[in-house]
Amino acid sequence: MEEPKIILEEADFVVLNKPAGMLVHATTAFRKDEHTLTAWLMARYPEIVGVGDVPDVRPGIVHRLDKDTSGCIVIARNNVAFYELKKMFQSRAIEKKYLALVWGIPKEEEGVIIKPIGLNPGTTKHTTFIRRAKMVKDAETHYRVLRRLVLGSEPLSLVEVIPKTGRTHQIRVHLNDLHHPILGDVLYGGKTKQHLAESLNIPRLMLHSASLTFTMPGKKTIRAEAVLPSDFEVVLARVESAPLDSHLRN
Repeated sequence: MEEPKIILEEADFVVLNKPAGMLVHATTAFRKDEHTLTAWLMARYPEIVGVGDVPDVRPGIVHRLDKDTSGCIVIARNNVAFYELKKMFQSRAIEKKYLALVWGIPKEEEGVIIKPIGLNPGTTKHTTFIRRAKMVKDAETHYRVLRRLVLGSEPLSLVEVIPKTGRTHQIRVHLNDLHHPILGDVLYGGKTKQHLAESLNIPRLMLHSASLTFTMPGKKTIRAEAVLPSDFEVVLARVESAPLDSHLRN
């Protein structure tokens, strides 16, 4: 498996470009000896032992990316930095920008999705249908269409996404609720889109954490950017710009 790449290394934290396919930390569904980001970190930054609110499970981990999401993730190297970063995430003082390839072309060039998200009982899926959900939390996602595209005969869009909150699967759930699920999303894209993604050789969930911007106390503002991984670049190289015809919009 591809290794994480160091974007920025400071005394208090490190920002990495996590590869798709790497789990951030072990869970009940994955054994502790799985190839995880925390295992990789422990081998290179042993000082993170004991850092965090659940250090025996996720040492140094302030926020998470889904297994099949690539890109920027910040890791605390001590507890002071951990709680500073955690406070900034909770207060929305850290700006997170993602790039996503989605099915179809949204009617609006940009917009805001404000819908609570909860866990669909008996599944691992999250939902905006809160009447049947549990652990419901407010969620807000901003999006902007960067490019209209076509792959084969299928209209697509490259979208910049800024989640203002950090709910589990938030971007995936909100874009699916917009009727523009992310390419390669086997959990939320539906069987039809899943089969279509396979026929078009979409390698994985086309979601990438492109940048993090934040200011640690007493320090200058930091903007860390993660370059697109090769599998994302390969898909982008196969698409064509779409005409502006309204019939392509979903």
